[in-house]
Amino acid sequence: MKGTHLRTPRPARRKLISVAAISATLLAGTATSLALAGPATAEVPAERTAAAAVSAPAERLIVGYKSGATEARSNKAASADAEAKGKEAGENLDFQRRLGTGAALVDLGEQLSKADVADVVAEYRADPQVAYVVPDRLNKPQADPNDTEYSKQWDLFETTAGMRVPGAWDTATGSGVTVAVIDTGYVTHSDLAANIVAGYDFISDTAVSVDGNGRDSNPADPGDWYSAGECEQTTGSSSSWHGTHVAGTIAAVTNNSKGVAGIAYNAKISPLRVLGKCGGYDSDIIDAITWASGGTVSGVPANANVAKVINMSLGGGGACTTATQTAINNAVGRGTTVVVAAGNSNANAANYSPASCGNVISVAALNRTGSKASYSNFGSVVDIAAPGGQTSTGTANGILSTLNSGTQGPGSESYAYYQGTSMAAPHIAGLAALAKSANSALTPAQIESAIKTNSRALPGTCSGGCGAGLADAAKTVQAVSGSGGSTGGTTFTSTTAVSIPDAGSAVESSIAVSGRTGNAPSALQVGVDITHTYRGDLVIDLVAPDGTAYRLKSSGSDSADNVNTTYTVDASSETANGTWKLRVQDVASADTGTINSWKLTF
Repeated sequence: MKGTHLRTPRPARRKLISVAAISATLLAGTATSLALAGPATAEVPAERTAAAAVSAPAERLIVGYKSGATEARSNKAASADAEAKGKEAGENLDFQRRLGTGAALVDLGEQLSKADVADVVAEYRADPQVAYVVPDRLNKPQADPNDTEYSKQWDLFETTAGMRVPGAWDTATGSGVTVAVIDTGYVTHSDLAANIVAGYDFISDTAVSVDGNGRDSNPADPGDWYSAGECEQTTGSSSSWHGTHVAGTIAAVTNNSKGVAGIAYNAKISPLRVLGKCGGYDSDIIDAITWASGGTVSGVPANANVAKVINMSLGGGGACTTATQTAINNAVGRGTTVVVAAGNSNANAANYSPASCGNVISVAALNRTGSKASYSNFGSVVDIAAPGGQTSTGTANGILSTLNSGTQGPGSESYAYYQGTSMAAPHIAGLAALAKSANSALTPAQIESAIKTNSRALPGTCSGGCGAGLADAAKTVQAVSGSGGSTGGTTFTSTTAVSIPDAGSAVESSIAVSGRTGNAPSALQVGVDITHTYRGDLVIDLVAPDGTAYRLKSSGSDSADNVNTTYTVDASSETANGTWKLRVQDVASADTGTINSWKLTF
């Protein structure tokens, strides 16, 4: 029964565990403020909110037990374990529910200090039956044809930084594909209604939900406004209708003589509500990912509209947790492509989640001139770039999509310009839907490879790394449908495990490439799967047959586990055939790991 394990909410103790999203850079037009609804010129520094978020102690934990543990199967055992560990740490812990991944959600009771939380975490980590324990972090919206407003959608068609979407429409329009938009839900809009299918409201905490009724089958967006002093903000914010804006970019009804055009305008949108007042918790997002992709979530009916693409224009500070990565891996394993926003803090995306998760397509934002938007995150974990807009140079330089005029609850339907990686991600989700529509046999890995391989060089500049380039919809769809472009070429893989010594010498794993002609591509894809207990210790290089080394990853302070990502290397000066090596070195003490596998896609 929904809400069985939920306590009466304590709004006063709601703290932002993490922020990656609503910096001023997320929204545009009438909403470029941190709260998604200030004037177009209002810029709130992302670092201010991020600092507040990261500093807040966790209120809940996500605990993953090893498969053989009784607690992994029995809610009663997990509840007893939480009670016992709470007593050991001098706290009152409460088992809340089982997530779709099988992990346990544990409430920490009254607001604890960081030291108290650390004591509880230590109790779990000392238990050999526990695979992982991570905070349940609070995430935020990443904020920021004959259709009458189509001429304003520069992001689709302009020569400089448009995504060349019209060239894809002769081949694919998204038919037969459902895209799950994991966001704030959906507010009724006539330019979207025909493409909306059933979704779900996954918000379990009534302090966040706004609608006051917890989880249910109604994903309607009641608004996410807040007042000054709430959500750790000194000023209030109007409702963002963020999920509706994102959905319009993906699949607004097209050729209906009104409004805007959607990229995959014959695809269906399943709105999954996980973000409410002050954001949304990892635990709800994990269940939404699971359910959207066809997995089972306790207490939630089976999904009749399984999504082949998930869009998450949300995020928070901190690297990807094992709990979130598990949900994503399971979704991809079921055949669902997961697209995420890189974040809006003008910082390394490796320090934000889900941007830093493996098995996702992480998207940076470009402005109208094709350069990295000033707010966009960057780095080696970014896979691709897409238009995200920049309203500080003019409102019309943002991304126009469906919205609502209500400042708190829903008002009349409208359209507005927003900016952000929240706006860039749905461009790629829409493209993924076009690709899947053109070739239903494509796997998530093949879709990602095709998008990256068929991208074009950035028209402008990007300091820090914006992935393979600017996505090209026409070329990508042509490639996967067999009418041009490149499907991603041939993949060479090594699955020989290589141990990485702690603070030791570099180790190498080799792949012999043969049967290729000429040089390697300018967007050589290097997929890396490394298990390690502190990935910031690692330096990773790709070594070409002639001995030239290409730095994939430098060492840093990233304390998260494992490296599971795909890097893009301009190897066009290298002969393709020969022995390529992955060189890995652990440069600090106390942690070890293993190269599980790696691959090269030409």
